[in-house]
Amino acid sequence: MNRLALLAAVSSLTAWGQLPIPAPGQPPTQAGRGGGRGVQPAAAPVKQVVTPLPSAIEVTGPGDFFETFMDNYDDVKKTAVSAKDTYAKFNYEAKEYFVSGTTSAGAPYKTRIVVRKPKDNTKFNRLILAESMHPSGNPWVFHFTQVYAMTTGVIGLEILTSTPAGLAAANEARYKDLVVPNGAANDILAQVGALIKSGRNDNPLSGLPAAKMILTGSSASAGVAQAYLTTAHMTQRLADMKPIYNAFMPTSANGQIPLLDVPTILVPTMREAFTGTGTTQPDNDKLRVYEFAGMAHIDSRVAGGYYPDPCKYPISRYPLGAEMSVALDKLFAWIDKGILPPHADRYYVDFNPDNKPKLDRDKGSLLALDEFGNVKGGIRNTYVDVPVKSFHVPNEGAEPRLSNPNRFILARRTGGADPDAQLCGLANFETALSKDQLKKLYKNPKDYSTKVAQRYDQLVKEGWALPLYREMALTEAAGVTF
Repeated sequence: MNRLALLAAVSSLTAWGQLPIPAPGQPPTQAGRGGGRGVQPAAAPVKQVVTPLPSAIEVTGPGDFFETFMDNYDDVKKTAVSAKDTYAKFNYEAKEYFVSGTTSAGAPYKTRIVVRKPKDNTKFNRLILAESMHPSGNPWVFHFTQVYAMTTGVIGLEILTSTPAGLAAANEARYKDLVVPNGAANDILAQVGALIKSGRNDNPLSGLPAAKMILTGSSASAGVAQAYLTTAHMTQRLADMKPIYNAFMPTSANGQIPLLDVPTILVPTMREAFTGTGTTQPDNDKLRVYEFAGMAHIDSRVAGGYYPDPCKYPISRYPLGAEMSVALDKLFAWIDKGILPPHADRYYVDFNPDNKPKLDRDKGSLLALDEFGNVKGGIRNTYVDVPVKSFHVPNEGAEPRLSNPNRFILARRTGGADPDAQLCGLANFETALSKDQLKKLYKNPKDYSTKVAQRYDQLVKEGWALPLYREMALTEAAGVTF
């Protein structure tokens, strides 16, 4: 199997999780879904232990580094953008290290981490965004927030905590010695995190200033982060008994967040909430739950696997990354400057099917919609408050299936699998408002653009939009005609 085919294979997804890196000849398997509702009582006191430090070594061969950062799709130029080109645009680099240690059960492991950082160390902003490599092979949260992360100087730390079989299949000479025992994820996350915060010479970030580190993840990798924060965070500690991770941010997930000694921002999406099974856990002193109106489970706007569009309904071009970056920015300010983030409305739900458009009703959506079809409640943005489209969940695979899909999908059409439906099931779809609706809302396209700018500036003042993405929103608004 060539490298492009294998890289393509890592990006297909299931209805609730994302497919693992396949070994040649083996069909993909489905990752499980996490959930959780209600309020969980405080855990009993635990015995805290100093986490042992593993060893690390940079890897430069044999063969090529297996790049898991998915190709982007440039929605303006209508073309794919490789990870290499994305790094070049932001003057970033990706380095790979092998990390070896022993789990708390005495099992040896050898895994890999990938550090994505500014080439110029002075651009590092002292924020590390750590996440377990998703079973599909992507650091999804770093990918979603890439513009914010690489513009501001965030270091992305990707940690392999699951089977390395797909890596070994891609480059046996380079990855054949990797070993990740079952049940080792918590120990690996703790030990890698402790190494990154140590003064050891083999620390991949040795010589850089002290940093704040957030453990994040999306969907299945959010489940890994939630398992760690639930069962390992309070027990595994640095030598001074301080926490290894300064905060947590599970995304595209529900899940119960226990009472912790560090902040957490949980970011569910419409995909988790449309059936009425979204989290009902209230905020507390260390927790915020942020639900962004219009947000899908995955950013189909930039994820290369969605082009050409394999779905039944037009895929959403909603800028998930711009909104998720708001949560990341607030979490960093919380842990770095002590700025307590505000509470926010959750999605509104409506159990009356007569209040739904037919398509939403047929899909069983309980989300309450406004007269234009967008969800009520949640954290607002110009795409739903100054609409020219409405965003709905979930999408479906096209029927019949696309004859010329992206290579990411094509590589997964084996063993009876339906990656088209799996991928589309994670995406929202969008419906253009009619000309009559647009004329009801706006005098003309210039009036629309003016309203977008006014609303965006208001959201910036309220703290729910970042100036970084203003030009993008206004440029898109200027291109709307009716």
